[in-house]
Amino acid sequence: MFSIAKLSFKETLYKRIFLIAVLMTLAFLAFFGIANHYASKDMTENFDFAGMEIGQALLQNTFFAVQVLSIGLFFANFITILLTILSTVGTVSGEIESHQIDTLLARPLKRRDLILGKFIGLGGLMMLYSVFIFGGVILMNQLFGGVLAIHLSAGQIVKAGLMFALLPLLVTAIGLWLSTRLTTINGGIIMIVMYGIGFIGGFMEQFGVLMNNRSLENIGILSSIVFPLDSLFRRMSVYLFDVADNPLSFASQGIFASASTPSNLMLVYSALYGVLILFFAIRKFTKRDV
Repeated sequence: MFSIAKLSFKETLYKRIFLIAVLMTLAFLAFFGIANHYASKDMTENFDFAGMEIGQALLQNTFFAVQVLSIGLFFANFITILLTILSTVGTVSGEIESHQIDTLLARPLKRRDLILGKFIGLGGLMMLYSVFIFGGVILMNQLFGGVLAIHLSAGQIVKAGLMFALLPLLVTAIGLWLSTRLTTINGGIIMIVMYGIGFIGGFMEQFGVLMNNRSLENIGILSSIVFPLDSLFRRMSVYLFDVADNPLSFASQGIFASASTPSNLMLVYSALYGVLILFFAIRKFTKRDV
């Protein structure tokens, strides 16, 4: 199992798509740093706080600061999830189509260990990448954010970073499950659409809470049950900004805010969801005639 994990880790690491992703990530981080610098400069030179009360000026500054950092983290999460999808949906189906998997199955290796090995290898690599891009976004904000730099404690960064790193692990399990059942293209389309539904549902749920609209809330809850990625991302935001269930803090977070903290029960559900999906992937591949 660990030999397969090591092999999957190296194969993905040396692929051109991963190299391109790393280079483009560095370009994104450089752009984000420059954007932070000029946004802070413009805020300092042109925004008129003179006519505001101290509390109002502080709220306005916090609002803009949180929006800038949240946009960076939102896009960082999008890149991470997209790279994870591209790396996992073809890892079994692609090898079946090219018959590369015949070499592995000819060895005294259980199919269960093959799937678990791929999960450990791919999931581990994507977790490392997610920690890298999360740390990069925070670092750019702290170095070049100026008045827009958010004051964060080490505890906030560590808790939010760990939650951010769990997101690709869940996507890896789903990607492997689809890869044992469908072709690479079909699995990729389903994953991308599910990702979109999850985040749109999350926004609808927040709007539903603010508007006291039960239908919108239920749409968001249903999307979280089907694909619980948005709940984990919003829990990460709560850990990072440490502002759960505070109306003033909620106002400062804008569209990326969480009107209520995703519960611990939702975290447990997400963990069980991932374990169950991985179990189904193993079961399907064990019974599949390749």
